[in-house]
Order: sequence, then structure tokens, then C-alpha cells
Amino acid sequence: MPWDKIEVKSASDIDKMRVSGRIAREILDEAGKLVKPGVKTDEIDQLVHELCMEKNAYPSPLNYNNFPKSVCTSINEVICHGIPDSTELKEGDIVNIDVTIFHDGFHGDCSEMFVVGETDEASKRLIQVTYNAWQEAIKYCKPGAKYNQIGGIVERYVKKRGYSTSRDFVAHGIGRAFHTKPFILHYDNNENLGTMEPGHVFTIEPMICEGKADHVLWPDNWTATTKDGKRSAQFEHTILITKDGCEPLTKKLPSSPVQWWEDPDRALKV
Repeated sequence: MPWDKIEVKSASDIDKMRVSGRIAREILDEAGKLVKPGVKTDEIDQLVHELCMEKNAYPSPLNYNNFPKSVCTSINEVICHGIPDSTELKEGDIVNIDVTIFHDGFHGDCSEMFVVGETDEASKRLIQVTYNAWQEAIKYCKPGAKYNQIGGIVERYVKKRGYSTSRDFVAHGIGRAFHTKPFILHYDNNENLGTMEPGHVFTIEPMICEGKADHVLWPDNWTATTKDGKRSAQFEHTILITKDGCEPLTKKLPSSPVQWWEDPDRALKV
């Protein structure tokens, strides 16, 4: 496949990616159940690794460009790529758990926010706005839609509500490769990023910040935090373009816990 083309997955590829997406979702759901005060992020990493082995899958982040763990755990001001360690989750923390697995030749990638116990109203609003913007971007996806419009949908939604969107990290195509075309920006842009076609598979994963989106990269060369120390939130699905719309391959299962921000009766009005 030429480097500048977006791969169209075959029916066989899509079947395998549905399995990979389901496995990633199952593992993310189990990882989220561990979130409570006093739990070390290393414990989340250990569970993710063990579940990958049980499901005959490989944790995609492990040893990817020297990333040392099997999952990303990004707490509070960490925008993305937090490395699990001995850090204990505290009451009021918010944490993004980002699970990517490789099974039968294909990756599945998803992330979700979790609240440690109870948190403040500002953090709740940040999560709700991030979730809503992500959902608006997903609703846009269908054959013929331009990839460069995703960023504007996200940025307009969050900016109107007083937040900023990271310009330094992108969404991406996914399949046999962890990261491939299209590379999708989460801010308003006019870049030529291509047009959606049935069989395209990619992620949408906006990183939304309470303050400015400028980041600091830690010496580990992975952990990115907000420069002003304010909190950040993120959600992610692997998305398939179908003939008449889109299908999240990492969608929630009947067994998946329902978070308050996705429940119409409990979601914040923002």
C-alpha cells in the first residue's frame, strides 16, 4: 500500500478487528473496576498484562518505542502516555486508562476516564464536556466526510465551554499497524487529511484541558502533562466506516459498566 493512501480493510480484516476491539473493551472494563483510592497504577498495568495473556493477545504499548509498560494511566494533569508505577490513586483523582491490544494480526485501541471515589465539580464538568465533544465527532463520521472536519467539531464544542484541545497529539489509522494514516487533528484545521470511505478504521481520541493545552514532556520521553498543571481528560474508540455511517469497534458491551456522564439521567448539563 502506498505510504500516502488510507488502507481499506477487507471483510476478513474487519472481522478480526471486531474481535480485537472487543478484547480491548473487555480489558478496559476490567481495568476500570480496579480504580479506587490506594490502588497503584502498577496494579492496573499488571491486570491488563495478565488479561492480555489470558485472551491470547499482546499489550501493544509494551516496548513500543521503549514504552516500558502494558497500558497508559494518565492521572489529573497528565494529558496522555502516563507510565504506570508505584503512584497510588487518591480520592478525587481522575484517570484515563488507555488499552491497546494486538490479537490475530490486528490492534484494538480504546480509552476511558475513571473517577477515584468522588471528585470536584470542575473535574466532573471537564469529563462531561470531553465526552460530549468526542461523541459529536463520532456522530459526524460516515462515507464522504472529511477527516479534517473532526478537529473543528471538537474544538468548537470545547472552546465554547471554556476549554482547550491539545494540538500536539493526534488520532490515527489502525489495523495491522498500531499507528498509520489517517492522522487526525483534534483542533480546527484545513489540512488535507483525506476523505472517509467504507473500510477505513481509525481512532478518535480528543485530549481536552481545563486551562491551556501547552504541555511538558517528562524525562521519560512519554509522559505529557499540562504546562499550567490543570487537569486534562480523554476518551477514545477505534472507529470503522461502514457503508452508511460508522461503527465503534471498541463500543461498550452489555456487560460494560455505565458511567454517569453517558447516562442521560445522570449526565451534567453543560
